[in-house]
Amino acid sequence: MLNRLFSIAPMMDYTDRHCRYFLRLITNRALLYTEMVTMGAILYGPSEKLLQYNTAEHPIALQIGGSHPNLLSDCAKIAEAYQYDEINLNVGCPSDRVQSGRFGACLMAEPALVGECVNAMQRAVHIPITVKTRIGIDQQDSYEELCSFIKIVSQAGCQTFIIHARKAWLKGLSPKENREIPPLRYDIVYQLKHDFPHLEIIINGGILTLEQAKEQLQQVDGVMLGRAAYHNPYMLAEVDQTIYTTEKAIPTREAVLLEYLDYIEHQLDKNNSSLNQMIRPLLGLYLGQPGGKKWRRYLSETVARNPESITQLKQMAKQATCWDTLPSN
Repeated sequence: MLNRLFSIAPMMDYTDRHCRYFLRLITNRALLYTEMVTMGAILYGPSEKLLQYNTAEHPIALQIGGSHPNLLSDCAKIAEAYQYDEINLNVGCPSDRVQSGRFGACLMAEPALVGECVNAMQRAVHIPITVKTRIGIDQQDSYEELCSFIKIVSQAGCQTFIIHARKAWLKGLSPKENREIPPLRYDIVYQLKHDFPHLEIIINGGILTLEQAKEQLQQVDGVMLGRAAYHNPYMLAEVDQTIYTTEKAIPTREAVLLEYLDYIEHQLDKNNSSLNQMIRPLLGLYLGQPGGKKWRRYLSETVARNPESITQLKQMAKQATCWDTLPSN
């Protein structure tokens, strides 16, 4: 059974395959989610490019955006063939582009359709189908309406709900504002778990530290972190010990860096990846550490533009260089 005690949220333009590989070097146990991939992109786009990943990324879940049961069923079969551990249906993204495609948070207004989508995918594959949603949208934000949504979709076969503990405004707020302006209502998610004890309820939204994650686990079945994990990735170094109570040694920043630099060199040899894209996950590795600002500047202005600088960077990492001594460009 897939362990969802702690997971990293699907984030567009963030959790690509390079970022996920990097995060996996820091934590062995956290469940990783892909960026959302649309139904059309899987069926008619460069699916291999979009769906390929490194086997080291397991456990890994694919998030899909779509609302056509039969086509989603076909997508699920493709995802299972790629050996993803879970398929997650996006019922939480409030962007205009997503709404125009009739998926994301706007689907909260159509629980029967979401149920049909879940049921079609579940009948097509053997891996779990989960739903990521909000606590409400626009004026449809009563607890009774949320319970009705959960009841209908769970009866269709979904046993795991990832709940972003904010409502979404489909008009008037940007996706970024929808992550910040609507107030967090953890109490609603806790009440859902109380009223649907047989369901697995994962909480998402505004959780910034492992200490906060541990507190949440007293009320719900799992915790999902978003941008906090991306901007401060080394906070995940203690996830396996703190959340999963394993005895695995905590990796040093330098050990993680060296392994990831080896990965970058391998990808460059294959000539199928952008150096700048692969460097991005490293920007926050030394957040709050001496030289952290110089580290980010050096990566952006020197390393991202010059593949040969990777060798020099590896040497500095092996010597546990203080990044505060890096030259300023």
